[in-house]
Amino acid sequence: MTGRRRISSTLLPMSTRPGRATALAVGALVACASLTAGCGVVPGATGGSGVDPIKVMTWAPQETDATNKPGMPAFAQAYARWINDQGGINGRKITVLTCNDRNDSVAAARCARRAVKEEVVAVVGSYSQHSDSFFPPLEGAGIPYIGGYGVTTDEFTSPLSYPVNGGAPTLLAGLGKALAPSCGPVTFVRPDTIAGDELPVLLDSGLTAGGHPAAEDLRAPEDATQYSEQSERALQSSTTDTAKKGCVVPAIGDRTGTFMDSFRRAREDYPQVRTGTVLGSVDQTVIDASGGQSGPYEGSYITGWYPVETDARWDAMKKVISEKAFGDNRIDPADAGVQTTWIAYTVLKAAVESLGDGEVSADSVRRALDNGLEVDTDGLTPSLRWEFQARLASVGFPRLVNTEVTLQVVRSGRLVSAKKGFTDVTATLKDAKLS
Repeated sequence: MTGRRRISSTLLPMSTRPGRATALAVGALVACASLTAGCGVVPGATGGSGVDPIKVMTWAPQETDATNKPGMPAFAQAYARWINDQGGINGRKITVLTCNDRNDSVAAARCARRAVKEEVVAVVGSYSQHSDSFFPPLEGAGIPYIGGYGVTTDEFTSPLSYPVNGGAPTLLAGLGKALAPSCGPVTFVRPDTIAGDELPVLLDSGLTAGGHPAAEDLRAPEDATQYSEQSERALQSSTTDTAKKGCVVPAIGDRTGTFMDSFRRAREDYPQVRTGTVLGSVDQTVIDASGGQSGPYEGSYITGWYPVETDARWDAMKKVISEKAFGDNRIDPADAGVQTTWIAYTVLKAAVESLGDGEVSADSVRRALDNGLEVDTDGLTPSLRWEFQARLASVGFPRLVNTEVTLQVVRSGRLVSAKKGFTDVTATLKDAKLS
């Protein structure tokens, strides 16, 4: 594959960083000085009198020029109101702190330091690309990170991480496996970031498992306002002189829709080129905005971590949104970030319930998760159980416990299931040539 760049530091196991973790833990007494620093308490989500509330934090980037996930902290607010109205968890209400990581390493570290100062029992259902900044403070204080979005390798290596989905590794491996039988040349358009550098080999693991050559790796700015040059290059590299029917796979987060605006115009001379991507980069809203049935996603395979949004297994989450979000339009039940936050809080609830009347702290929640607790998510994922060494430890993902993905397809402008149930990509990832 041409022009591939590997950043080896993101693959280092967390045990290689004790010095920095200690140093940042010492600095953890520094808090966000004001709401302008990007941190706050979710209104209406504090506990009542009596037993001290359980304090947690949810963070995500908001109002930036790159990927934004405002629905995640907003949903945490709704969840807190819902669970507190039911009496809390084991009689303890929860307090949710929120923080804007701004897609910035300094802001991400600031969020983590505030979590330490506030003595939260966990960071729950969050998104950040800056694991090198937020994990050391959390690790130094022993605070578990439950249900990250899976956007960084560290989320699948840190002993303090409890991922609920398989992140980019499973989505891309599953997509490559689905595209291999039906695509000609494949071009992968991904962010020109450290996190983006980890992605091509994952897509290639699925392609090669299906007997297909590796994809052409095409970097793109994560915050561009148009992608005309990248669209032309992607179309040229995904076709041959004899057949113009390759596949282009854009996965640029929130900017995937922007890419497709440019791609649509450039695609006129390449009508048979197909697209495929992953949830988190595309959802039903994006498909609708791009033209629905007449848009560029028609016929595209899209891999996800969870069942489609219309599945009845999401009804409980939708009830929380309906009753407690008060029309907050940041919260979209089809958004994979909101769905991840729901599942992450399901894990938190199970962990706290397992403690009975005992102390609820970062240490006790972590011990509950480490000691074999199995969490049932009502079929939204397989039962979740975090072991010291998961099945993918040998390829650098010791904390990746959910290796199952769903395959969806755009038909008549709607995102529907392409295959019943989940597909396990463990074997595909084991064969990935990670470095």
